[in-house]
Amino acid sequence: MPQNLDLLDETPSQTAGPYVHIGCLPTAAGLPEIYHAQVGHTPISEGVQGQRISVTGHLFDGTGWALRDAIFETWQADANGVYPGLPGADPALSGFCRFAADPETGRFELHTVKPGAVSDRAGRLMAPHISFWIAARGLNMGLQTRLYFPEDDLMSDPLLSRIEHRPRVDSLTAKTVGADAYEFDIHLQGPKETVFLDL
Repeated sequence: MPQNLDLLDETPSQTAGPYVHIGCLPTAAGLPEIYHAQVGHTPISEGVQGQRISVTGHLFDGTGWALRDAIFETWQADANGVYPGLPGADPALSGFCRFAADPETGRFELHTVKPGAVSDRAGRLMAPHISFWIAARGLNMGLQTRLYFPEDDLMSDPLLSRIEHRPRVDSLTAKTVGADAYEFDIHLQGPKETVFLDL
């Protein structure tokens, strides 16, 4: 029997609050004794294959203010372009990391290995990338984006090739700031707004 939808109201959305940190990153919320180990504290372990890299950056709001209460999750393939759990994947890479922005500066930091190129569902080769999921105050739902590397061929990536405003591809491209070091700033609004994805 069909349900009478006139009787139900949509639940209002809410922005991320302090309980997001307490539940997802208790160490960052000042509660280090909740878990034996922080879930997702690093995507790599001893013996991981590939080029070790660091990624730093900030999450900026529309006024240019760095948000200091943001939470990030990342997901990536290993150095050979194989996702964890698939045959041939590097057992020393979980692919998942969860971390918080520094509460004083808003700066985030990720230590991992550079992923290899992977194929999409249609078999097309995608440029090496790291997927980001972001939660912070003022956001009604988490945002998804990607980090690409400037030294790779980005023109043939099937996702990037669908971005009609080509200068906006730069918002998904990290900047090289040193040996094995990249900077990736994410902008929620404004002229530098990052491309967010619905995947």
